[in-house]
Amino acid sequence: MDEQQMKQAGVLITYPSILNFVESLDRKFTTYKLYEAHDREAFLTQHSQSIRGVVCGRKDGINAELIDALPCLEIVATSSVGVDKVDLAKCRQRNIAVVYTPDVLTDEVADLAIALMLDTLRHISASDRYVRQGLWQSKGDYKLTCKLSGKRVGIVGLGRIGSAIAKRAEAFGCSIAYYSRSKKTDVPFMYHSNVIDLAASSDILVVACSLTKDTCHIINKPVLDALGMKGTLVNIGRGSLVDEKELVKALVECRIHGAGLDVFENEPHVPQELFSLDNVVLVPHVGSATWETRKAMADLIVGNLEAQFLKKPLLTPVPL
Repeated sequence: MDEQQMKQAGVLITYPSILNFVESLDRKFTTYKLYEAHDREAFLTQHSQSIRGVVCGRKDGINAELIDALPCLEIVATSSVGVDKVDLAKCRQRNIAVVYTPDVLTDEVADLAIALMLDTLRHISASDRYVRQGLWQSKGDYKLTCKLSGKRVGIVGLGRIGSAIAKRAEAFGCSIAYYSRSKKTDVPFMYHSNVIDLAASSDILVVACSLTKDTCHIINKPVLDALGMKGTLVNIGRGSLVDEKELVKALVECRIHGAGLDVFENEPHVPQELFSLDNVVLVPHVGSATWETRKAMADLIVGNLEAQFLKKPLLTPVPL
């Protein structure tokens, strides 16, 4: 297949993106932008026979209904390390390849986890607001906060991102423990076979596992109670990994020390009860949102699509 033939390959884009993501796809393929369609059903009917690939994201994904509307679909590419928004069973049934973007966002997400730890414990954002509101002059010095160095960090999910967080936390002199589906033989960290025990032995509990039917609300009231009044929760995984209603109650009732949250159950909606709490840091799902990482993600998706259409091995396939 030459460059001209590659250009004829139809790729459906379900959402707009930044950093020339769409432009990169436009240069390589014939693109169909679902997010610009006024009549979604008519748009899909008109172009369904031409679409061989779909590019989706963490917000929208692809469900069975959309897959059924695309009879020529060969590959689904999600610009995410998580695949919870992709109907994998349907893709398996149709023999449709699924690719994702692991590794390229590991460092950014791990960096953000450490930033949330520091911000939540040291009240950096709250201190910034204190200065901007003129309270330093009118009320004096800000209250004392907690240090990160030497804390016990528990990580739920010791995959690529969890391991990168552990490496960074070790540099702060933190001890590391973890929970995963099975004990890992190649790490020196303390293993806990359940999340409650991990939370009970942690000062900071970091949620870094994938979202599945088994991990939904893996952080629940018993886990939060085990974390306790001196414990801090950091979530850079998926919002539904945490029972958000129970987390809000625990924070409002001061049953845990604080939380640093990049993800939420019903994004972009965030519980308003959290807005007035200085011990909670809220950021809008920006774990991978750097220029460098989004460029790498775009390049990886283009590379996977090219590999599929050229009948070459995929770069980052999701096992089906």
